[in-house]
Amino acid sequence: MKPILETKNLTIQFGGLKAVDSVDLSVYPGQLVGLIGPNGAGKTTVFNLLTSVYKPTSGQVFFNGEDTQDLKPFELARKGIARTFQNIRLFKELSVLENVLVASTAQVDYSMWGACVRSAHFLSQEKKLEEFGLKLLQIFNLETKAHHLAGSLPYGEQRKLEIVRALATGPKLICLDEPAAGLNHQETHDLMLTVAKIRKDFNLAVLLIEHDMKLVMGICERIFVLDHGVKICEGTAREVQSSPKVIEAYLGPQEDT
Repeated sequence: MKPILETKNLTIQFGGLKAVDSVDLSVYPGQLVGLIGPNGAGKTTVFNLLTSVYKPTSGQVFFNGEDTQDLKPFELARKGIARTFQNIRLFKELSVLENVLVASTAQVDYSMWGACVRSAHFLSQEKKLEEFGLKLLQIFNLETKAHHLAGSLPYGEQRKLEIVRALATGPKLICLDEPAAGLNHQETHDLMLTVAKIRKDFNLAVLLIEHDMKLVMGICERIFVLDHGVKICEGTAREVQSSPKVIEAYLGPQEDT
């Protein structure tokens, strides 16, 4: 099986600082993969490189075997990479359902003229999109708030809505940047069970940044660890937990006794 996502010597430099340095990653279809590391390790910068928000100083990103160097973020989204953000980025003055529908537009085939005159084909497509959006909201128990303003939702539900909106693009790979940030333990547990479920139901690959180590170790099949922009470890949860480099990155050098 070939990776759906692969990086080779991925590097980005801001002035004299290498924020990401020669990182090799691979994610295979259907996998749930963790990307962890201490604060400032470069995790979100990697996400920005994977989704063409940043362009690498050197190295390459491949999605389904295609070099993404010349692709813009919206073009990558149409090819099948969706993401959420560390800081919530919803259209807060639109309704919950409208936020989902905005992300679904790549799945319609009516013309601009058809939309202007509200043709039968346009109305049919819009009805299907609305039904699809409500089904996605139902997965996260948000369907009863479909017509509420997105900005009026509690913080935890706004986090969920971001994932729903990413799903609405029809991705093959979804990158989740700290989806459980700000949630309590039970909310985090429930959200991760849902993430595991949508991975299976939608046949998705998932790349996850998360600081809750118990959660990451419990659901991720493989884990990559960054420290100061460098990949220091890759493996199963057990391999990562027992790695001296990982222990040092999180706890500092251990003095001999």
